[in-house]
Amino acid sequence: MKKKYILDREDKVTDQRLFTKRREIIAGILSAPFVLNTSNLFGKGENYLSFKKDMQYSTNEQTNTIKQITSYNNFYELGSGKRDPLINADKLNTENWKLTVDGLVENPITIDTEDLITKFSLEERIYRLRCVEAWSMVIPWIGFELNQLIKKAKPLASAKFVAFQSILDRDNLPGQRRNTLNWPYREGLRLDEAMNPLTIISVGLYGRVLPNQNGSPVRLVVPWKYGFKSIKSIVKISLVSDEPKTSWNEQSPNEYGFYSNVNPNVAHPRWSQRRERRIGEFKKRDTEIFNGYAKYVSFLYKNMDLKKYF
Repeated sequence: MKKKYILDREDKVTDQRLFTKRREIIAGILSAPFVLNTSNLFGKGENYLSFKKDMQYSTNEQTNTIKQITSYNNFYELGSGKRDPLINADKLNTENWKLTVDGLVENPITIDTEDLITKFSLEERIYRLRCVEAWSMVIPWIGFELNQLIKKAKPLASAKFVAFQSILDRDNLPGQRRNTLNWPYREGLRLDEAMNPLTIISVGLYGRVLPNQNGSPVRLVVPWKYGFKSIKSIVKISLVSDEPKTSWNEQSPNEYGFYSNVNPNVAHPRWSQRRERRIGEFKKRDTEIFNGYAKYVSFLYKNMDLKKYF
């Protein structure tokens, strides 16, 4: 039997060889004292992922605990309360999930997510432990750079933006029975943002496949932007020529801009964004421009008015 790695702190991370088959992922259980009901945190079985730690982009900051990451979530499809996604996690059906990449591409792709990992496991350094701050948690994501998927689809010269769409399942997802948003959830990035190596498609966290409340089976992670940009449970990625509509911008355009970069100098209409409180901490800290990733992404916005394009 392969060795199981129980990761509850960043300093316990141990590199493993890239795995080749999802069906070979080992089921296990979480160790105490973090979890009492593991079925709600990671489903019926805790599927372990092999990974290779990314040394270039990973932060050295202390990660949040598994319990914090999986029990305090924003996932409106499963409810608007912070605990609702955990409570309603079993309402999200991820069986036979398909991810489509289409639009202005030469090579449209439809991937069975059971095979998603195997299709990308042959390329060196794709799967990485990304300990990135997701305002305001530090989460060890496992995934691959979105640019790998986009390159395989071969975008046309007319493609300027990337549009994302999440699941639509009103019969089972309790949050979609309410008109909180215009379902399904939609998000978007400029193409150069999507191609940045910090932008990843995550399939796991803390050495395990994504639990439902964190956006199983595949989600976006854009660590220099506010959390709602990192769309969960993606079913379609489309290359388009014009800026796509996004859910929160459509719902409240004066509060949620298309870019939504972490910027302490741009206040939300109802609160300041100069300070933040990380989950699990009492004391607030100063918010960093681009969430601390300025050296990797600031060039994307050269000569842009970041108060106008917030």
